[in-house]
Amino acid sequence: MHDIFLIPGFFGFANFGDIKYFSHVREVLMSAANRNGHEVRIHYVKTLPTASLERRAAAVADAIVKSAAEGSSVHLVGHSTGGLDARLLTSPGVTLPSEHDVEALAKRVSSVVSVAAPHSGTPLASFFVDVVGQQFLWAFSTLTMHGLRLGSMPLPAMLALAGSLPSMGKQRGPLLGLLEQVYRQLLQDFDEPRRLELEEFLRAAQSDQSLLPQLAPQGAREVLAETSTRPTTRYGAVVTQARPPSLRSTVDVGLSPTGQAMYALYRGLHQLAGSMEAEDFEPLSEATRQKLIAAYGTLPTSRSNDSIVPTLSQAWGEVIHATWADHLDVIGHFSGPDLTPRHYDWLSTQTHFTIEKFESLWNDIADFVFADFVFAAE
Repeated sequence: MHDIFLIPGFFGFANFGDIKYFSHVREVLMSAANRNGHEVRIHYVKTLPTASLERRAAAVADAIVKSAAEGSSVHLVGHSTGGLDARLLTSPGVTLPSEHDVEALAKRVSSVVSVAAPHSGTPLASFFVDVVGQQFLWAFSTLTMHGLRLGSMPLPAMLALAGSLPSMGKQRGPLLGLLEQVYRQLLQDFDEPRRLELEEFLRAAQSDQSLLPQLAPQGAREVLAETSTRPTTRYGAVVTQARPPSLRSTVDVGLSPTGQAMYALYRGLHQLAGSMEAEDFEPLSEATRQKLIAAYGTLPTSRSNDSIVPTLSQAWGEVIHATWADHLDVIGHFSGPDLTPRHYDWLSTQTHFTIEKFESLWNDIADFVFADFVFAAE
């Protein structure tokens, strides 16, 4: 028996009514398990959206206690910050705010897979720590829900968010008021039950924002410096890189005002996420270097990113898959109007991630997760 726990990232919501954080992931993993004769249960971890890594890791421990079958092989697959939660939980000797025996739980974990995780931090976190940045996050997250729930992106909201990015980190009253207005207007498009649920989620995020400084490059180095790998746990990583903004891609977006506004938002995010220096990242092993060169044709630079996390920040452990994708593509939020359930790519990056690439990625994760079982059988 295998218990796979899917851990959402920063501001992650696991399942939010009929809005899925991990879209289509369960189907691919279950299909891979069935093909290879594995008995699998998949669980969605309900984390604390912006609480500290320690509290989020403790929430993962709680999920294992609550849901893992006795004697099963436990696997943790974390997207973005969720990958750091899994890394922290399985570090030998870690102290977490949990009533459970964390060391005993960590010993049960057979594999950890981090998907587009900021192991060296992300500079975007530094822009979200002040009141303007936090209001941007509320509006940005609500816009995400809007796109996934309603399949549409209001042009005024897109323009406002794209236009606010150059001023991130500055305490400006007019900008703060504009972002608050965008957030409130977006909420009005939801029915009352969903609106109340969303407001409750955002209030919970506002009550504890310890995570933000921990995700900044300096904070990530301090928090993760003392972590180490567990000899009995296998660690894999999925690395992503979005196509850099270009004039050609701007033309390819077409004349749609909404499409151009979405791409402008991406350009701003890409610029902010690409502001780390080469010395801010951990040195790459030769095996990792070759894997990235094979995937991208050349080694990613310190400016390369997936719109949220620098590409070089994601390489930790064994790189099991590297692909051209933005930060949300890899959890199923890419364009797929003919798929069931429908996939909506609300952040236009012109990276052209497809269902075939999605299934290849998650099948590689499945192969990695089940590899210890295959080895044991031999």
